[in-house]
Parts: sequence; structure tokens; C-alpha cells
Amino acid sequence: QVQLVESGGRSVQAGGSLRLSCAASGLTFSNYALSWFRQAPGKGREFVAGIDWSGDNSHYADSVKGRFTISRSNAKKTVYLQMNRLKPEDTGDYHCAAEGSGDVFTAPQADYWGRGTQVIVSS
Repeated sequence: QVQLVESGGRSVQAGGSLRLSCAASGLTFSNYALSWFRQAPGKGREFVAGIDWSGDNSHYADSVKGRFTISRSNAKKTVYLQMNRLKPEDTGDYHCAAEGSGDVFTAPQADYWGRGTQVIVSS
């Protein structure tokens, strides 16, 4: 059974930092591309950042470029999202997703999804 479990979300003030983690089990982690999506209250799911199977290629939404960094450890079967200079508009539920092609993906169509971790950024 495949599981993606996110952690690290909490309430933080604007300008602060958080590091989200997503631990995977039940799949050959190194074959999968991983992405982070977020969903704000009343809005649709939005792409945040993605990384390919090797970790050599990544892609970011314009709204987070220069502030967020995605990385992965294939040895630990974990993908991370370092979030700096947080803004209130970064508030939302953050979900990780895995896709078996191995290439960076930005559309919310993945093979597996985690349940999410909540990030609240107050001004």
C-alpha cells in the first residue's frame, strides 16, 4: 500500500520559514517525480514546486520562485519543501504528490497523493 505522509505545517508569522516533509512508503521512490500542491480555503489545488526522479531538475510556480526550495532524499524516501519569507497568501493545505513517469509535473494529476499538512501565515 502506497502512502505519502506530509508533516511540518503550522502557524507562522509573515516573513518566517517552514520546512515541510513528505515521507513515502510502498513505492520505488527513486522512480517517481514528486510535486507539492497547495489549496487555500475556497480555492482549487495550485502547483507549488516539482522535482524529477533524480533531483537534478525542478520547477516552481512564479509566486514562490526565489522563496521556496524543493529537494529530495531517495535514500530516506522523503521530499522536502523549504519555505522562506512566507506571506499570508501562502496559507493553505500543502499536499505532496508522486507521478510514475519520473519527469517534473505541474498538473494536479498524479498517481498518489498525501492527505496534506496545514500552513497558516499570519500578517
